[in-house]
Amino acid sequence: MEAIGQDEFAGLMARLGPWSSTRRVAIGVSGGADSMCLASLAAGWGNPLALIVDHRLRPDSTAEATLTASRLATRGIEARILTLHGLTPGPGLPARARAARYAALTQAANAAGLTDLLLAHHASDQAETLLMRRNAHSAPSGLAAMSAITETPALRLVRPLLTLPPGRLRATLRAHGIPWAEDPSNANTLALRTRLRQALADPDGDTPATAALVAEAGGHARNRAAAQTCLAAELAARATLFPEGHAILLPGPISADGLAALIRALSGSPYAPRGAALRRLAAQLSGPGSHAATLGGIRLMPAGRLGPGTLLVREPSAMQAPIEAANGTEWDRRFTLAVEGSLPAGTMIGALGEDAVGLPRHDLPHAVLCTLPALRAPCGAYAVPHLRHFYGWTNPSLRLTLTPLNPVAGASFHL
Repeated sequence: MEAIGQDEFAGLMARLGPWSSTRRVAIGVSGGADSMCLASLAAGWGNPLALIVDHRLRPDSTAEATLTASRLATRGIEARILTLHGLTPGPGLPARARAARYAALTQAANAAGLTDLLLAHHASDQAETLLMRRNAHSAPSGLAAMSAITETPALRLVRPLLTLPPGRLRATLRAHGIPWAEDPSNANTLALRTRLRQALADPDGDTPATAALVAEAGGHARNRAAAQTCLAAELAARATLFPEGHAILLPGPISADGLAALIRALSGSPYAPRGAALRRLAAQLSGPGSHAATLGGIRLMPAGRLGPGTLLVREPSAMQAPIEAANGTEWDRRFTLAVEGSLPAGTMIGALGEDAVGLPRHDLPHAVLCTLPALRAPCGAYAVPHLRHFYGWTNPSLRLTLTPLNPVAGASFHL
């Protein structure tokens, strides 16, 4: 198969920009053929930082990570090894390992001042993902499989090789004499992805069957982008979001998808609610009168003095319990704490709750107040940043920012 040239790779990257003048990006590198090819191509395009995750799940993993870093160094590519601790075999290991891996990659990229993380997913990965989504009976939006760009609160995940068959990646490595490692876990038939790969029987990813699956995912992706653009327009006209973590939905019709998107963002959930309960609630909200309900960790009630429409606010019983507070702490999957210097000893972050009763008069209803994040020391609550309430302690740098796990809508945009 034909190797990937630098001009071709530059063209792929150009469609996924914009990029800084230094073209400094992070790359997730496992040492396998796919990520080694991506690192090599990125080195000819810009200034990559390779991030190698050592999961420490196999006896040879540390030596393999060191070998990968050495191989990258011979190509002039800077590499850092990220060692994970605490992963153990058992139920849900693939999902736990993936979450730990992405958390480590995100932290390392951010520490290096980078906002783009390149990933080496290719056409066969896309085909397998579509088959996995089919098996899980995913909605049409899920059948779009992986996106070339995924926005997270801290990074852009960029997949420049998503349309290329893996045979071309290996051909590129052979053309340049670049070695790679084979991950033994890729042969584990207990994994669904491995079984699907074997069923496709297309190691180079260039058969019509694989191409058809990739094309199908692309069609679903185009439909998803169009639907997200319409959804963003609907919510821009009908909903107002507030930095305290609540929203007002104006009277009038609302689609089930629009309501689900609001609930997902305001609850911090990775998934939007689905099903008959969602459809019934959207229909009720589209009719006349006031409405009260609970769905997906969100309470819906008349907005009252906040104006016409329906208030959507976090359900107190669904909120995360108090956790230790420090710079960078994420609480309730919705708020991120930023602070310079130290906090009082033993500080925890959690919901204000019934401590809201003793606060001075303000414009927010109690349903919103009790859900606000508050900082507490052993002596009691001492800071409610959204209300600018501080009790005997202030720090001008303190910020609590609403950063839900998912945006309300993922509309496309043009620069």
